[in-house]
Amino acid sequence: MIWGKIQPGACRAWLSRASVRQEVCFSSSSSSSSVPPQPVPPLVQTLQGYLRTLEPLLPPDELSHTRRMVHEFGSPGGLGARLQRGLEKRARHANSWITPWWVQWAYLESRMPLPVHSNPAISLPRRDYNGWRSQLVFASKLIAGVLDFKDKIKTGQLPVDYMRGKPLCMELYPLLFSSCRIPGPKHDYVAHHGRARRSPTHITVVRNYQFFQLEVYNSDGSRMTESQIHGQLLRIRSQSWKTDKEPMGILTSEHRHTWGEAYNRLLRDKLNKESVRLIETGLFSLCLDSPVMRISDEKYSSRKAAQVLHGGGTFSNSGNRWFDKTLQFVVGEDGSWGLLYEAATAEGPPIANLLHHVLEYCEKPDPKRAPLVPLPMPKKLYFHIDREIKRDIEHAKQNLDILINDLDVNVFNFKRFGKELPKQHNLSPNSFIQVALQLAYYRVHAELGPACDIASQRMFRGGRTEYIRSPTNETLKFILAFGDPSVTREAKLELFREAVNAYSALTLKVLEGHGVDLHLLGLKLQAIEEGLSIPKIFMDTAYGLATHWKLRTGQVPANTDSVMCFGPLVPDGYAICYNPQADHVHFSITAFNCCEETNAETLGLTLKDTLCQLQELLQPTV
Repeated sequence: MIWGKIQPGACRAWLSRASVRQEVCFSSSSSSSSVPPQPVPPLVQTLQGYLRTLEPLLPPDELSHTRRMVHEFGSPGGLGARLQRGLEKRARHANSWITPWWVQWAYLESRMPLPVHSNPAISLPRRDYNGWRSQLVFASKLIAGVLDFKDKIKTGQLPVDYMRGKPLCMELYPLLFSSCRIPGPKHDYVAHHGRARRSPTHITVVRNYQFFQLEVYNSDGSRMTESQIHGQLLRIRSQSWKTDKEPMGILTSEHRHTWGEAYNRLLRDKLNKESVRLIETGLFSLCLDSPVMRISDEKYSSRKAAQVLHGGGTFSNSGNRWFDKTLQFVVGEDGSWGLLYEAATAEGPPIANLLHHVLEYCEKPDPKRAPLVPLPMPKKLYFHIDREIKRDIEHAKQNLDILINDLDVNVFNFKRFGKELPKQHNLSPNSFIQVALQLAYYRVHAELGPACDIASQRMFRGGRTEYIRSPTNETLKFILAFGDPSVTREAKLELFREAVNAYSALTLKVLEGHGVDLHLLGLKLQAIEEGLSIPKIFMDTAYGLATHWKLRTGQVPANTDSVMCFGPLVPDGYAICYNPQADHVHFSITAFNCCEETNAETLGLTLKDTLCQLQELLQPTV
């Protein structure tokens, strides 16, 4: 979900929430001690795996050239062996030999804007209400549910995540709250304020582009009740009815270098510095949005997802965002709602667990009665806007609207079947969909598309994610046979099974820490660390072609009818998210309008038809 140069972002091919069970409880001090450190894979294994990923994508002469280069790099006395020794030494002295490098390189050094390019959005099923009164009631419940989840982390009551019988690293959970990305001239950094001796006790609420500090704990340290929070949100609404305010949050949508310069100008003023500090230190942000423009039921799902992703533009709700903030909950007046998160700190499965907890909490009645104590008025955050800041805001508005208008978002629900169909045929649902995506892409573009799907590495201490590369050789064989009328149905079915099973085997390998891309990145950065030239294999055209991710894919790790959404990694690519439920699959497809070759609607229609044909292949009706 992001990365020719592993760009910012969030390609999240997580296993579904159902496959990550929770047992026992963790405390942040011991959560990482029960999982092993991530090993450095053998060099020969990684280089062989890399060459295998190139075979379906390169013509024979180019592949031969790259093979010679890779063999030279991996020879016993070659540069690769030296860099491998450096990585193994690093692994002996570090909590994780790759994660700090990866976060820096994949996210913090990227200069692309966070909206669309990096921050993933999750759009959840519309709540059954319409109007601002119900909006505030639901927002109060949501805030209380998030605080309840935070308390479970703090008190060690949150169960440890398990996958395939093994405990997962839980280090990310405490970092979700009171954290914020800070822009810099060459790279950003993430500030974690929750570790302070007096950790923050407020959230930020934004409505009509106006920010408020809302304390959510009483003076005795107890959480505010839903009715207390609701009363405070009513006060915020009464103070934010004007719609002529400058959208300060738009500044955070800029190119990171541009925003970094504007950030420094903004903080020269004492009032601005204090307002920004309160936004950055808050536990999380709540965005109270105006309704999504409703054209038709068919387009509403796409509009709703886009609304969470980027706010809909400067004439809509984009000014209600602070894109640097790790957690932003969006609650619309029309019942639309979702979550936008910053991916340098947050990640799919912990976010899915948080949302699952909030949804369960929202079904319960308010357990506490509000104490009869007067509450202080929520603090409105003011900004001093001089001529330079005004100019920065105008430029940011123009650039964000250009980006939003360039993004085509297509969200749909495929209702013919869901994950139960592949399961009935002993096939992995995720692998089934990945092969279907490759086939659909081939049918539209008459070529294979380099794709990245992402697997968790949290079975290792401090682990984050790793790519699953596709297509495989088995997928190529199946795709070529699928359109060939001379190949029998039985032969096509066998090739399809081989393609799906090959992808499943590859997924398992990556889950066990034997992927290709993290190791290659480590070798490249180890060379830079040692003051060496970047190895030739990374300057090879094959490496550039295979990492020009035409398909950025991600599976939503949830048991709810939610849909994830983010932008493509490359101008001529797609981003495809899917959430397979028992008898249906939610999809979101994005593409850039500036590219004439790509079209989100065309790929969506072809994907639906492809899935139907694969069903026919498995279960012929005649």
